[in-house]
Amino acid sequence: MKSAIKSGLLALAAAALPAVASAHPAIGEAVGFSHGFAHPMSGLDHILAMVMVGVFAFQLGGRATRLVPTTFVLVMALGGALGIAGINVPFVETGIALSVVVLGAIVALHVKAPLAAALGIIGLFAVFHGHAHSAEMPENAAAAGYAAGFMVATALLHVAGLALGYLIGRAGERQGLFVTRTAGGIATIAGVGILTGLI
Repeated sequence: MKSAIKSGLLALAAAALPAVASAHPAIGEAVGFSHGFAHPMSGLDHILAMVMVGVFAFQLGGRATRLVPTTFVLVMALGGALGIAGINVPFVETGIALSVVVLGAIVALHVKAPLAAALGIIGLFAVFHGHAHSAEMPENAAAAGYAAGFMVATALLHVAGLALGYLIGRAGERQGLFVTRTAGGIATIAGVGILTGLI
């Protein structure tokens, strides 16, 4: 538990760095932060994918509990920067829906991917999520504050996933496996619904 909490806090700290860079944010930055923070929390696709990232990181264990969430947040910021710069990324909505399907399946099947492969998968999906966040940035919001907001919110959802992974682990091997498969399966089914437009 201590390791999971520590990892989650490290990811959160990394995500919050842009927010603490300015001690006296302007009004636009404050508005940007609140809008950015709300965006990942307002969509089922983002919530499910972010929580599954945290559970996946917990399942991998070791350094992955730090590197998987942190990599997602940082690469997501890069995807957001591409969107703010007006650089198009194709198939963003499809990529987000697929992230829910794939991450849910990975969790359900308890896939023990090599760390490099895990980071590659996470990084790919992070670009789509970051670009989608930036595409919906309000015109009156400061980009830095908005980015900091969605990074912090995403990190918190990762922490929730790490905590869920810990709770599943505490349920015992047999019960924990059932809960993991159920949670991952539900996310996968929801992802298919999002992908097909049924949800």
